[in-house]
Amino acid sequence: MRHDPDDLIMLFNDLFRDEYRTVLVRGGDEPEYLPATEPDGFAQIIFAHGYYASALHEISHWCIAGEYRRRLRDFGYWYCPDGRSAEQQRAFEKAEINPQALEWLFSVAAGARFHISVDNLSGTGAWDEDAFRRNVTAQANDYLEHGFPVRAGQFFQTLRLFYGTEAGFNEVWNKETRRLMPECSVTDTEVN
Repeated sequence: MRHDPDDLIMLFNDLFRDEYRTVLVRGGDEPEYLPATEPDGFAQIIFAHGYYASALHEISHWCIAGEYRRRLRDFGYWYCPDGRSAEQQRAFEKAEINPQALEWLFSVAAGARFHISVDNLSGTGAWDEDAFRRNVTAQANDYLEHGFPVRAGQFFQTLRLFYGTEAGFNEVWNKETRRLMPECSVTDTEVN
């Protein structure tokens, strides 16, 4: 299956441009969220290097951010780059559970490969990668069982329809869960 970031740009912008005055934009070295600076302007979700996975990850952050946070550059969150201390990494892993859970679900909906990321290669490494994996998996299953944030649910469904993954989603999700969490038993979560 072909995974072109231009497809994500089209899907996201068609879905959210008018109502949320937000567009997805291909960027350079670093991802970034820029709120609109003028009343009729557009906020921009800028994903790094034109990477498909980066786009899905940045969209995930946007889907979680509330109205107040969407008025702030990078949603008002701190970001400490690669090379974090153990305490900074612990905070990072806690903050990344929800966005990585959504990114994983979006990836499966698009038929794309997902990789959990602790994003700290130059620092102390993961705080607790096994716990992080379990937490991301639990959150993803919670979204499937109890529902997505509104914008995330809209985008998830759009991806499944566009990539034709709706019918086989549950089977693929169970395989993906076993791939990323081989020691965990998989509970079949039905998605309608």
